[in-house]
Parts: sequence; structure tokens; C-alpha cells
Amino acid sequence: MSPFMAELIGTMLLILLGDGVVANVLLNDTKGNNSGWIVITTAWGLAVFVGVTVAGPVSGAHLNPAVTIGLAITGKFAWANVGSYILAQMLGAMLGAFLVWLMYYDHFQKTNNPGFVLAVFCTGPAVRNYLSNIISEIIGAFVLIFVVFYITGAEITPSKTPIGLGSVGAIPVAFLVWVIGLSLGGTTGYAINPARDLGPRIMHAILPIKSKGTSDWAYAWIPVLGPIAGAAIAALLYMNLHY
Repeated sequence: MSPFMAELIGTMLLILLGDGVVANVLLNDTKGNNSGWIVITTAWGLAVFVGVTVAGPVSGAHLNPAVTIGLAITGKFAWANVGSYILAQMLGAMLGAFLVWLMYYDHFQKTNNPGFVLAVFCTGPAVRNYLSNIISEIIGAFVLIFVVFYITGAEITPSKTPIGLGSVGAIPVAFLVWVIGLSLGGTTGYAINPARDLGPRIMHAILPIKSKGTSDWAYAWIPVLGPIAGAAIAALLYMNLHY
């Protein structure tokens, strides 16, 4: 498996399981309907564990353009490879969202709340204030990237990814995403990953979904630029402290 395919498949699994739990909690007549935030944040953390376990030995399991860009800023990842990694992550996110739509098709048909339908695919603010919304995404992504650098030594490559004892090395990153969701996710839904939000949002726009409403493109720039800015700040701070 090539690094491109590893990033694609790893991100696909991340979104399939991450968006899948949101569908299970929000859509009508599911077994997990209305089971709450703790279920969503726990499953997103475990989804990261799955994606990192699969992709890590091949690509380093970035699974997130903010991670890829942050590593490139530190000089630990070649800028020449950034475009291919981000393309793979975007395609994987779109494919994962498509599979969630396919899996929960009957439940999408039974759900008449456009807000719940959109939330399956992408994030949105609890209180719409673009300044505070982007600050939230910057802070969340900063915590993600900064701590990941400490977990990995800012080298996320097939030989440096902390898989170590089988898949056990992926657990710290899963815990990190879990606590970000529990502690910082209440404002914007903690996208902290441009591909995670933009890829599924595109699929929401093009898939035939009952009661789908708007894809909220006016907000879509925040979960893209916020995580990239947070990653850049984390990378620069890490470099200043350790290089």
C-alpha cells in the first residue's frame, strides 16, 4: 500500500466511524438515537485510533491537512509531498461520508431536521460568532498538533509513528482527540481537521438527501482556516522551544 492509499483509507475509516456515530445519535429511529455527547466524543477518539492503526505503518497516519502542514513547517515533512497527502485525505473523507450516507440511508429518509442532517457530515457553531468560532478552532487544533508533536517528536513517518506495541501506540492520539472533544468541542463541534469538515460538506451538497437544506458554505471557511492556523502556531512554538 502506498502512502497515498494509506492516507485515503485511514481518513475514510476516520470519517466513516466519526460521522457514523453522529448519524447514530442524531438521525431518527436509530438504535443510538439521542445517546448524547459522550457517545459522539468517545467514538471520534476511537475512530482516530482505528485510522492511525491502519495508516500509521505506511504513511505515518497524518489523516489531517493541519497535521501535514504543521509537520512541513517544522521541516520534518517534505513540502513536495504535502499536496498528495492532502488530496488523499480529502478523497478519503469524501468516501467515508458517502459510506455513512449509504449505511444510514433509511434513517436519513426518516429525519426531517435539516440541522441534524448537516451535523452528520460537518461541524457548525453552537453560537454563530465568526471571530469566536475561528478562535475556538485555532485553540482546538493548536492543542491537537502541539501535543501530537510531543507524542511523536514531531516526526510522523512510517518509522516514527508510535505504533510500537502493535496498535497500542495509537492510543495516546485517540485519548488526545477524546479530551479535546469533551473539553473544547462545545463551541464549534471541534473540526480540528480541514478534510474532516470540507470533504463531507461537499458530499452533503451533492448527495440526494431528504430534508438536507443548506450546506452552510458561509461557515465552511472556519473549520478549514482555523485548524491550519492552529497547526502553524503549534509548529512555530514547538520549534522555538526545542530547535
